[in-house]
Amino acid sequence: MRFLGLGDNVVDIYESRQTMYPGGNALNFAVFARKLGFESAFLGAFGTDQIAEHVQSSAKAYEVDLSHCRIYEGENGYARVTLKDGDRVFLGSNRGGVLSQYGLTLSNKDVDYLKTFDLIHCNINGFSDDALPLIHQLGIPISYDFSSEFTEEDIKRVAKYIDIACFSCSHLTEDELKDLASHVAGYGCGGVLCTQGEQGAFLFTEGQCYRQPAHYIKARDTMGAGDAFLTCFLVHYYKALGNAADKTKAIKKALELAADFSAQQCLVEGSFGMGKKVDITEE
Repeated sequence: MRFLGLGDNVVDIYESRQTMYPGGNALNFAVFARKLGFESAFLGAFGTDQIAEHVQSSAKAYEVDLSHCRIYEGENGYARVTLKDGDRVFLGSNRGGVLSQYGLTLSNKDVDYLKTFDLIHCNINGFSDDALPLIHQLGIPISYDFSSEFTEEDIKRVAKYIDIACFSCSHLTEDELKDLASHVAGYGCGGVLCTQGEQGAFLFTEGQCYRQPAHYIKARDTMGAGDAFLTCFLVHYYKALGNAADKTKAIKKALELAADFSAQQCLVEGSFGMGKKVDITEE
């Protein structure tokens, strides 16, 4: 199976370490899918600075296909972060760099490329929402990460085109999660995955609620843990859909694998390692 991350890439600059690590939800999805043994690609926009070069070389080291990415003159996306007891704390960003300036207009060649994938993953910070109606029309399954800072307008605009909506919801109660899932389903989205960090995760689909407890581990760095969970769940879930005699069993297995993969991610610095020293006064 083949999976595509469509949208954002960044580096996370850890100020205390003066080290940058490649990441971004769409790029993380592509890298994690490769780490899990699947073919994957990333389609996004890179700048022309050293940050962009580092992200590209890091993704290529994992054999992620970047063949349809754009390169624009200017800054690549970056965020400044620090760690507090192993948890990431964001300090600011350049809001996606060149991606936010130029976006991702898909060509006919891109459309033919998209047709070769079994699932396309997008997100609220990927500047790729304009592509959703087209991808939906092509009949390609879409997963979409709303993260934790979403609005009613975001849900209304996107949910009718996607198959699985992902949310970071540590601040919500179980009843509030159920209300959110019901609301999203009302717009036509068939599945809702809610991650809650150390509280675990919930999947709502076809009127059923599945709860997955977290696998506890002493975290070194929680950056990318949520992306690791959703990626592992999605790739194994879609892999199982074609031949699963027992869909419930397949869902539970995918959630269990995701909890383990996400826990192991907390032992990795940055989203997937590949740290590189940087003079933060220059970025």
